[in-house]
Amino acid sequence: MRFLLTNDDGIYAKGLSALYAELSKEADCLIVAPETEQSAVGHAITIARPLMVRRATKNDKFLGYAVCGTPADCVKIGITELSDKQVDLVVSGINRGGNAGINVLYSGTVSAATEGAILGYPSMAISLDTHKEADFTYAAKFARKMARLILSNSHQLKGSAINVNVPCIPSERIKGVVVVPQAQSNIVETFEKRVDPRENIYYWFAGESQAARKQKDTDVGALAAGYITITPIHYDLTRHDLLDILKDTIKQNNL
Repeated sequence: MRFLLTNDDGIYAKGLSALYAELSKEADCLIVAPETEQSAVGHAITIARPLMVRRATKNDKFLGYAVCGTPADCVKIGITELSDKQVDLVVSGINRGGNAGINVLYSGTVSAATEGAILGYPSMAISLDTHKEADFTYAAKFARKMARLILSNSHQLKGSAINVNVPCIPSERIKGVVVVPQAQSNIVETFEKRVDPRENIYYWFAGESQAARKQKDTDVGALAAGYITITPIHYDLTRHDLLDILKDTIKQNNL
């Protein structure tokens, strides 16, 4: 089997290294990842400049392909050009920082998995809910279990990506694994206004959604409560429940 591994933290990120170490026990793994950090780039792809690809090494050994593009770029070019074998599973992560709720729309990690689903491959994104230095070992072991589960149910999961978030707490304190929907609460938009030594004003984004953390039956709330969360997601953004309503409204208004 061939697993395609990527992330948005960059090819030398510790989370990706831990993921490779564990999943390579399960399959032949090929890393195709951004050359530099691409956090929060969403599902962007590169069309206005060429994609440069280089063979990356670590300790004088081949590590994978470093791409001067986005996580979605990495999945596209990894599957179509760089893998010399049929890809069986796309895995993106392990991200440093949770990717739940509205954040999945901004996440390069989740978008890479979504790109895999668009291309017709079983796909998973996995994130560890911390922005501090952390041990990714437990999350990597859980990723291996999920890889087996996804592959054994690939027909039912076709066209979807599985978004996994692991709380950054000792493994014995994790309360369990839950399948939950994505939280819908908006981020409270706040920015820190600062002034540089030359008196130029600049801003740091500092928003977060506290309301979502209280919704225990969602990915954000369950993750905050100490559960590993699993959320199936897909790329169809259509509000199907509004199609007929809008059709009638347009007809009634003679548009």
